[in-house]
Amino acid sequence: MTRCFVCHYHEIGLKKANRSFFEKILVQNISTALKDLPHRHVRRLPGRILVELLDDSPVAEIAGRLQKVFGLVSASPAWQVEQDLEKIGTTAWSLIENRQFETFCVRSRRSNKNFPLNSQQMNERLGAFLVQKSGRRVRLEDPDLTCHVELAERVALIYFDKFHGVGGLPVGSSGKVVVLLSGGIDSPVAAYKIMKRGCRLLFVHFHSFPHTTMEAQDKVRRLVTVLDQYQLGSDLYLVPFAEAQRQVVAFTPPDTRVILYRRLMVRLAEKIARKKGALALVTGDSIGQVASQTLENLYTVGSVAELPLLRPLIGDDKEEIISEARQLGTFDISTIADVDCCSLFVPKHPETRGNPASIARIEEQLDLSAIMEDALARTVYEHVG
Repeated sequence: MTRCFVCHYHEIGLKKANRSFFEKILVQNISTALKDLPHRHVRRLPGRILVELLDDSPVAEIAGRLQKVFGLVSASPAWQVEQDLEKIGTTAWSLIENRQFETFCVRSRRSNKNFPLNSQQMNERLGAFLVQKSGRRVRLEDPDLTCHVELAERVALIYFDKFHGVGGLPVGSSGKVVVLLSGGIDSPVAAYKIMKRGCRLLFVHFHSFPHTTMEAQDKVRRLVTVLDQYQLGSDLYLVPFAEAQRQVVAFTPPDTRVILYRRLMVRLAEKIARKKGALALVTGDSIGQVASQTLENLYTVGSVAELPLLRPLIGDDKEEIISEARQLGTFDISTIADVDCCSLFVPKHPETRGNPASIARIEEQLDLSAIMEDALARTVYEHVG
């Protein structure tokens, strides 16, 4: 009898001919997540992933790591035995005889069609055996205990508990994207949502040091550390933006400043994205949440992007975003008081109905190439994780 984790996915199972591609990346990500914890190996079985354990494997810690691997919907501590009905029954009984329960049921799944009993017959035979041994009642709806038995390849997997995972697609299966990460509530949630779709994230943060403190950058590092639990190795680019803002303030009308800032950020982030092979940009915009996020301004800002500009929070309201930030664990960090670049030099009455043509004419007053070249030359790269 060997200890293991049996890990299940859902969306990957719908990929048909491409399933193997997603499974291989999922196995790689699980191996990376567990690389510093004792375990034997990670391998694919039909319709599931198996993590084989050692005697000293920390089950609870492994469960916690697996719950943060995108692609998995559940992970269950299990036991491997031979595909022999008697051994399956005696093993199941040895595992539950000291548990407290009044009702139970057996749920079997048979991937190995060569086994002589089908799933229903397995349920009936094992259920009858456990009734005889325990004296407890079978209850198919909402039992106190569920005994799961899966027959895959040449092994039987027995388990009772499920740790729910985050689902989605394995990180790295959908390519790289650049996230414009502020220190606020929205952009970390947007990053998480895109990561759940299988993207590997590169983070770009614009700061206005020395007009802002170093604490603002430390806050962003903390946010990246939280998000890095799901992709295990993150690149962060800290882009100095104070000089760009000074140029905007000096040569353009006050009401257009926010739009001009954001168009510059998109252009700079796209430069980094192209250099690093990323295929899209991601922001935390939501329609109408602030003046810079009216539909007209979103269009005007996005019009400078040549890469796709993804806005996963576009239809969410603030309460929904806050709820997700709390669940993710970024809310308390995001709400630490600080001054970021977007709150500096902001006019009292910002433009809410910008259009690309008029803003482009205003930008003619700026040497955009020089501004961008200077900011990129002074950008600092950090690796997190």
